[in-house]
Amino acid sequence: MTTRRCFLEIAALALGAERILAAADAPVPFTLPPLPYAYDALEPYIDTQTMQIHHDKHHQAYVNNLNKALAGDPVLSKLSIDELMVKLDTLPAPIRTAVRNQGGGHYNHSLFWQTLAPASQSGKPSGELAVALTKTFGSQEKFEDGLKTAAVGVFGSGWAWLTTDKAGKLAIESTPNQDTPLSAGRYPVVGIDVWEHAYYLKYQNRRPEYVAAILHVINWDFVTSRFKKLTA
Repeated sequence: MTTRRCFLEIAALALGAERILAAADAPVPFTLPPLPYAYDALEPYIDTQTMQIHHDKHHQAYVNNLNKALAGDPVLSKLSIDELMVKLDTLPAPIRTAVRNQGGGHYNHSLFWQTLAPASQSGKPSGELAVALTKTFGSQEKFEDGLKTAAVGVFGSGWAWLTTDKAGKLAIESTPNQDTPLSAGRYPVVGIDVWEHAYYLKYQNRRPEYVAAILHVINWDFVTSRFKKLTA
């Protein structure tokens, strides 16, 4: 082997190593948001082990898989998760399903953690949201009954939602799997995760019991504030 050829091969190997290192050091577009409270903060309604596994394992998996789906697409990697969900139907076909499932999981759970709080801090809807709930459903109790019915009625895995449009028109709806109302032009205000991983360790097949319990740990201050911002 000539000296020149040896030098070129060494240079090529070095260049390849630099590219590998650069790829490894490149920031990923999405990361797992921390919980805004301790794992045991929602006891006795949501148990500590479920919160650890749900957040650290399931949500982290959605984030990892979403980043994998977007790898190699610098344009889409710069979009926010909200933008990706809104633009879902326009995404390239080869990654659309992955972004729908994994991106939806990331978006839904990121909102979910914020809409929960220890029972002592749960509070009640107030302001414009309280007025809108009464106007739409008749009372807070009737709204909660409707949301529970929607959550229990989801076939298989999915979510039950309170959603709004920009005019403040509320609705209760459900979505399968990790679909989000945002992709259909509606804004989720609060949601209940009825995938089994959200409740099975404590409630097994007793989904209605879990759904009733989670209403004790809704962060109504956050939800009220979110509704106001969405309809401003």
